[in-house]
Amino acid sequence: MTPYERVVGAVKEALITAVTTFRDDQYRAYERATALETNPSSKWALEAMIENARIASAKGYPLCDDTGIPHLFLEVGTEAQLTGSLLAAMGEGVAEGQRTVPTRPMGLTGTDEERISQQGGVSDDPGAVVPPNFSVKVIPGNELRITVLMLGGGPELRALTLKVAHERSVEKVIGEAGKWASDAASKLGCTPMVPCIGIGRSHYEATSLMLEAMKDANFDHQNRWEQMVTNMVNATDTGSLGLRGSVTALGSFIKVGPQQASGQRMVCMRPGCSVDVRRGTVVLTARDLVEGA
Repeated sequence: MTPYERVVGAVKEALITAVTTFRDDQYRAYERATALETNPSSKWALEAMIENARIASAKGYPLCDDTGIPHLFLEVGTEAQLTGSLLAAMGEGVAEGQRTVPTRPMGLTGTDEERISQQGGVSDDPGAVVPPNFSVKVIPGNELRITVLMLGGGPELRALTLKVAHERSVEKVIGEAGKWASDAASKLGCTPMVPCIGIGRSHYEATSLMLEAMKDANFDHQNRWEQMVTNMVNATDTGSLGLRGSVTALGSFIKVGPQQASGQRMVCMRPGCSVDVRRGTVVLTARDLVEGA
């Protein structure tokens, strides 16, 4: 098998995992939420979501009808080789994975104007839902780590990237993002939600850090600031599917990047939905990426 073929197959499987499978930490988060929830209707909704995930995993079905837009986060070891050919292979793997599930065909066709106005029609090919430019981070070692994130439309419509006056206070900055997440809770519909937050120097960096927060998300671990956001959202009493209750957020995830001497911080907040974080990760070594290995 060539390196190109290895990468295609690896990305395909990562995407399928992201679309169809809850990780163990997600199941544990739902089990904790079910134990805490006192509203019978919201408890029923949580139990139904667990059962939905089990069926999806067993049968290879999507976790949600909105199967999401693929985003790739690459971690490239200093001793690993990344070529244009391998990047192309990742794109092919994404397309093959979407066709295999299959995911929902959502790719619009036509010119720029036709795609914006949705007058060019929708492609029947699930693989026509192409990822945006990949995020790349350099790491030590000889591994290439590829994470496929599937981002649904509901959270995207309610996400925000704005400047926040920090006033020399971490609580002020993160609390502002917590307010955005709390406001989004009643509008999202598909709760319990998963706020993911990136704090950087520019809109691009804040959004990239938000994606990295999703890549690293583990519901078994919440720092004090992540727990603060979770508590703020839970205080809204929105509950699962808006049925009211004590659990509106399963957890929150924050990634802080470099900052500059300024009175402002750029903050991106994405109010993830009940199936977030949907991701699959594969790890290839430098040897896997060498022809003839």
